[in-house]
Amino acid sequence: MTLLLALLTALFLFLLSVTLILFIVGPSLLLRPRRRTAEFYRALGLPVNPTELDLPYEEINVMVAPGLKLNCWLIKAAQPARGTIVYLHGVADCKIDGLRLSKLLHAEHYNVMLPDARNHGESDGEFCTFGYFEKHDVLKVIDYLRSRSDLSAGKFGVFGTSMGAAVALQAAAIDPRIEAVVAENSFATLRSIFDDYQKRMIQLPFHYLRNIVIKRSEQIAGFRANDVSPLDCVKDLRIPVMFIYGTEDHLISCHYSVVLYEAKPAPKDLFAIPGAKHNDTWKVAGKLYEEKLLAFFGTHLR
Repeated sequence: MTLLLALLTALFLFLLSVTLILFIVGPSLLLRPRRRTAEFYRALGLPVNPTELDLPYEEINVMVAPGLKLNCWLIKAAQPARGTIVYLHGVADCKIDGLRLSKLLHAEHYNVMLPDARNHGESDGEFCTFGYFEKHDVLKVIDYLRSRSDLSAGKFGVFGTSMGAAVALQAAAIDPRIEAVVAENSFATLRSIFDDYQKRMIQLPFHYLRNIVIKRSEQIAGFRANDVSPLDCVKDLRIPVMFIYGTEDHLISCHYSVVLYEAKPAPKDLFAIPGAKHNDTWKVAGKLYEEKLLAFFGTHLR
């Protein structure tokens, strides 16, 4: 009996310690992901500026809320362009991550707009809310592009990867100016993906830990986690969406892309890339990736 009591006491103290640590540290990890800088990409041998790919560009700050501006690169095609693609990067990444895609799209005569999300890259913002506020930021970026008298924007498409894919789906649900979306390795709901991260990072299945972190994060950042749900957004989304995923994704389960695809009405497309993980879909699929991407935008942004 004494041994059982000691074990129960130790378990209680352990859970109490974990709870207190997550209450303090958890919201910071969720709301303030580490910002990757040019040095991160340069260490991988990747270009860090459009000029390194011979891409003409403008650096622009778009005001999306009082005192909050997004730092963006606008890569203009010769006017009039075939359309305009807004690239949305993943969590911790920045606009640099979209340079390779910009090279491909620019060669096909598209304008490309690459914003740093709030609290990422060179943009302002204290918190990352995974689409709750960011979806409205996308609308402000489109407002800006539409206001440019020297820019023949054409139809708007959005390419998002990881968190950016989730933001793209949420933005498309509220802005009819977005006429096509490519969502690569998206999550379905913030709560489900946070459950996955919790189990992977601290290997404890208790939902109350997730709820504590999310509730505290909601209070700090002034958002509602339940409203961050690409799954709810796609159910009434009538524009074409192509869902791309790597079958071996170790960060966001490919199951979520399948769930999103099944929940969305037509028109839609599903592009599974066998053997690909989270950040190497293009590398693994090669030329087929480029062909499917360009065919999708070419068809739906005419």
